[in-house]
Amino acid sequence: MSEVALKEKKFNKIITIVSMVIPIAVAILFRVKIPDVEPLSFLPPIYAGINGLTAVLLIVAVVAIKNGNRKLHENVMKICIGLSLLFLLMYIGYHMTSDSTKFGGEGAIKYIYYFILFTHIILSIAIIPLVLRTYAKAYLEKFKEHRKLAKITFPIWLYVAITGVVVYFMIAPYYNYV
Repeated sequence: MSEVALKEKKFNKIITIVSMVIPIAVAILFRVKIPDVEPLSFLPPIYAGINGLTAVLLIVAVVAIKNGNRKLHENVMKICIGLSLLFLLMYIGYHMTSDSTKFGGEGAIKYIYYFILFTHIILSIAIIPLVLRTYAKAYLEKFKEHRKLAKITFPIWLYVAITGVVVYFMIAPYYNYV
């Protein structure tokens, strides 16, 4: 087995573990409340902004690679991964210090909200291994496979980033800012 194949096999094991651990850890930490701390109620608009910035940067990265600027593409994609990690840490921090906010809309808007929220959550779990595998393909210089996988990863990641902002704006009127 070649050195690249061995590295890919190792990456795939790590990616599989990370892709399972993150959603489980988030689900567990979502239920943990840190007692006697100031709620981090200022975080939702910040992490919604991070989602918005990620969406814009994903588009910048695609334009960069279509224009042949591989280095800019690579750097912007690394920023997007870092922003996603920052979002995750803030999201967990908020939910460990603050009560969940209930959506107060009624009628059709309620169903639209829950549809967007549900698809956002499901796809935010699915995007973890897709992003990591897509990145690994580029890292291993398997660019043909990277491009093929990126055509699946990009629209899903973009949807997750955009719907993160949409969900925030839909629920923002119901936050109890302290």
